[in-house]
Amino acid sequence: MFSYFTFVPNVSGSMRGKTMKKAITIALSFVLFGFITKPAFAQALPMAEASAHLPIPETVADARVTKLKAYLTLHNSPMADDAGHFIAEADRLGLDWKLVAAIAGVESTFGKHIPRNSYNGWGWGVFTGQNDGIHFDSWKDGITTVSEGLKYRYVDRGADTVEKMGSIYAASPTWSIKVRYFLTKIENFDPVGVEHLEVTI
Repeated sequence: MFSYFTFVPNVSGSMRGKTMKKAITIALSFVLFGFITKPAFAQALPMAEASAHLPIPETVADARVTKLKAYLTLHNSPMADDAGHFIAEADRLGLDWKLVAAIAGVESTFGKHIPRNSYNGWGWGVFTGQNDGIHFDSWKDGITTVSEGLKYRYVDRGADTVEKMGSIYAASPTWSIKVRYFLTKIENFDPVGVEHLEVTI
């Protein structure tokens, strides 16, 4: 068996002692180097394990979406599945989240009575005396267009309340009263109460 201590030249005692000390120093250096220095993959392992267990943030449901969807569903509205888009566009443009849906309630009973294949539940571009107007590609397209129209053509020009919008939007003097009615109904709607009612009946 090879050993630093057996393979020593036949030299004087002092030289032999120096040689042995040098051999021991080298051996200890290898041992210590092995403990101190870790391979890159070993050093990265704790970080990889930690990142693998990072908590994933939970998505919190928007209560407004739940409420609006339940309200539209109660009215058999074809817009119900796009409740989230009503909210998203209202937030993006700084509008009351109930406004565009409330107008649809007045103009088309929440999208149930519209020109065929128009997705226009707001009477948008349908002038007095006409039965048809602008056609949208989808409910989402209609919600976005009407929301932007209310923001840029009404609110930004000073018509920032339902009452101020009424004289511009529709010929009927009761339009704003009806829109306000649906705004209140949606705001006060309790989807939990409706679910309980459906179960108990």
